[in-house]
Amino acid sequence: MDTTYAIRAEGLRKRYGDKDALDGFDLAVRTGTVHGLLGPNGAGKTTAVRVLSTLRRLDGGRAEVAGVDVARHPGRVRALIGLTGQYAAVDEVLTGRQNLEMFGRLFHLGGRGARSRAAELLERFDLAEAADEGVEGYSGGMRRRLDLAASMILAPRVLFLDEPTTGLDPRGRGEVWEAVRALVEGGTTVLLTTQYLDEADQLASRITVIDRGRAIADDTPEALKDRVGGDRVEVVAADPADLPRVAGIVARVGDGEPRVDQAGRRVHAQVRDRVAALTEVARTLRDEGVAVEDIGLRRPTLDDVFLRLTGTGAEGPRTDEGAPDGGGPGGTGPDGGGPGGTGPGALGRTPEGAAA
Repeated sequence: MDTTYAIRAEGLRKRYGDKDALDGFDLAVRTGTVHGLLGPNGAGKTTAVRVLSTLRRLDGGRAEVAGVDVARHPGRVRALIGLTGQYAAVDEVLTGRQNLEMFGRLFHLGGRGARSRAAELLERFDLAEAADEGVEGYSGGMRRRLDLAASMILAPRVLFLDEPTTGLDPRGRGEVWEAVRALVEGGTTVLLTTQYLDEADQLASRITVIDRGRAIADDTPEALKDRVGGDRVEVVAADPADLPRVAGIVARVGDGEPRVDQAGRRVHAQVRDRVAALTEVARTLRDEGVAVEDIGLRRPTLDDVFLRLTGTGAEGPRTDEGAPDGGGPGGTGPDGGGPGGTGPGALGRTPEGAAA
């Protein structure tokens, strides 16, 4: 069996009423990597995750996860995957240890097996010291790490992370990032959807951009950035009245017309020789007596890529995908396993004939 790809999808289709949430979507995720799935709101990201994790039935196309056909053998797929949604699915009344032991028993590990696995995961996710404290007292980052630990009870080969750091502060996000990196080092494959493009840049070795239910780009983060051009010289004028002069100076070294942001008093242009261009602009601004607040070189970001490909920001006002969310904050609905979608009802050892 070819193990190069942990996830392969070809021509996926999913329709909700008169809306195509997925319209011929293709995806290939290499084993042992973090693969980012980015797109505007309503582009099809969450629907793709739900279909690939067996929480929604396909209307067309073909998908395999860990070498198993999603439509034909959903029960086998569920035994090989984990899923963490946007909201922590752990019980705040219980301690961290009790939560993991509960999931272990629900996954049929037995009392001793559940206790052993819980202790192992608490250590792995740096929660051992807080293991016997109530989850209600955990920070946001600790809850998300506990949620990740719960999704790893059965040591899944593939983990779906759907907006895992939504609502977390920078420290909490950093904690989750470190946990994800540790999972991949241990051999787990991760499909990550996120509205934070810096998160995808930090974690993903490859990124697929989805828009209106179709994959419109698929490449490494650096290759995607190269599509929107190379380095740019950027100048922030001290006085808005000087913007035309700044634009004229930048235009002399720019590879194309400079772009002017009136509100930010900012001018930037793509350049070929980054050091020479920056030196020339700085010298000319000084010689002509133009005061600036900032001047520097800027590499394209995934935000630039996203805007170029989709015409909107990652948190843009596109409409919902049309999927009925149903039962709880995690949006797994009647097909899922409760809020967040990590529960055994979502991904447990379900008979293959059960609703997908």
